[in-house]
Amino acid sequence: MKKLLSFSGILAIVAGVCMVVGGIWGIVFTYTNIAQEKIVTPEDASIPSRPVRGPLTLKAQADIIRIHTLKTTGGKVYAEMPRQIPKLDESGNVVLDESGAPVLVANTARDMWVTATTLTTALNLGIITYAFASLIVFFGLVSIWTGITFLALSKRSVPGVV
Repeated sequence: MKKLLSFSGILAIVAGVCMVVGGIWGIVFTYTNIAQEKIVTPEDASIPSRPVRGPLTLKAQADIIRIHTLKTTGGKVYAEMPRQIPKLDESGNVVLDESGAPVLVANTARDMWVTATTLTTALNLGIITYAFASLIVFFGLVSIWTGITFLALSKRSVPGVV
């Protein structure tokens, strides 16, 4: 029983150290990759004029991208907009073809949503990475504590236990 506790304690400590190191690496990796993009939140963000580095500034940047995109598209999201829209001339009138039907062109507002979705997804992924890496560090510390407890228990002399 003592050997099992000792082995389990060592294994828990080694696993815990690996988790702590891996979690810290995940946090540093995420921070470094975000920092190299040199993103700064705009003035109208919930956290204005701050370099985007951690989960809170990542969230502020993702939120303001969505707000700006909604303002540009008149409050419509990607699925609410048609793929093509009538072409307008300089006066804002619909351009018609020879048969009198409107000439259709690609709806660039939908393209903006694709870009906005890509950016917000990347920012939200950074938030999730921070959360998972922090959770792994926490579990690593719990594992180290468990290992230390097992080792301490293995050192105690219990009558009748070999």
